[in-house]
Amino acid sequence: MPENQVLFALNSLKTGLRLLALAVAVSACAADGKTPDEPAATAVPTLPVTTLAAADQRLFHEYVANIEAERNVEVRAKVRGYLDQIFVDEGKLVKKGQPLFRIQPSEYRNQLDRAQASESGAEADVTAAKLQLERVKLLVDKNIIAKSELGLAQARLHAAQAAANGARASQRTAGLNLGYTLVRAPFDGIINRIPLKVGSLIENGMLLTTVSDLSEVFAYFNVSEAEYLEYVKTRERHPERANSDTVTLLLADGSRYAHPGYVETVEGEIDENTGSIAFRARFDNPKRLLKHGASGRVRLANVRPDAVLVPQQSVFEIQDKSYVYLLDKQNRVRMHAFEPQQRTGLSYLVKSGLQAGDRIVYEGTQGLKDGQVIRPRDLSPDTLN
Repeated sequence: MPENQVLFALNSLKTGLRLLALAVAVSACAADGKTPDEPAATAVPTLPVTTLAAADQRLFHEYVANIEAERNVEVRAKVRGYLDQIFVDEGKLVKKGQPLFRIQPSEYRNQLDRAQASESGAEADVTAAKLQLERVKLLVDKNIIAKSELGLAQARLHAAQAAANGARASQRTAGLNLGYTLVRAPFDGIINRIPLKVGSLIENGMLLTTVSDLSEVFAYFNVSEAEYLEYVKTRERHPERANSDTVTLLLADGSRYAHPGYVETVEGEIDENTGSIAFRARFDNPKRLLKHGASGRVRLANVRPDAVLVPQQSVFEIQDKSYVYLLDKQNRVRMHAFEPQQRTGLSYLVKSGLQAGDRIVYEGTQGLKDGQVIRPRDLSPDTLN
């Protein structure tokens, strides 16, 4: 066969193979309902979707608290003298009336003896003045002396009685001062630091120690005005909860105090500088674990009516703003901004931007685009817990 005929036959065979391949491709596309140049359609993703609901939600707020004893009293000297004896040690439990200190009493005992002697002399002067008055009355009645003598005798009696009253007062004062040399516990409590030692010179009013009644303690903490109003409105809606809601105390080491407390009172004014108001909670302290001056955190519970919560998995942030993907009736997702008020558990409490009944994508938002259609898989509230 000539060479030119061989080349023609080869070219014809290649052209036939190309036409055959094109025909196969066209046939396959026709079977799928597509043209050869049409791109493959993107698959519709199936994603979990939840419907937001409103319900009463128990919220917790934590506040820094200062712990104070129910009674914490300074024990001060009422008389001057040398500290003669110390009957107790620091940190010990004392009973009301128990002797704590004794100031040298000899000087005050002598003062009491002198006051008693002065009172006896004054009483004797009163008796003598009374006898003198009776005698003068008798002489005046017999016209032996002038009536003016009667007035003088009565004046001497009044002076003697006044002196006697002064002597009795001095005796009582001396007795009190002698009693003050023995310093007693004002109530049941714990003795705190004793800065002075035996032999120290004590001045009137000098601090000897302090006594703390730790059977119960107070926790003082400041609440913002907005949270205070929330607290009051909750109790107005639920008056049966007044004085029944408990308060949890977290100690300095992070542990939870075993005994719950309750809010006992709220101050009458809001601090202009901080915009907060002081609360006082009371806690039982049977083992005296809590000490005066300790610190901790108070966890206060409040019930927020008709609260809407958004799961954290559903939320993403862009430039410090919070977003979720809302689902419309055509199952198309749209980015939607909302304002969270606070985090509670694994959810955000909605302040604004979302409401009950909104359907949002629960999770899997990383690959979504605004306006994309999805196939929703509804989740029940029980599934989210």
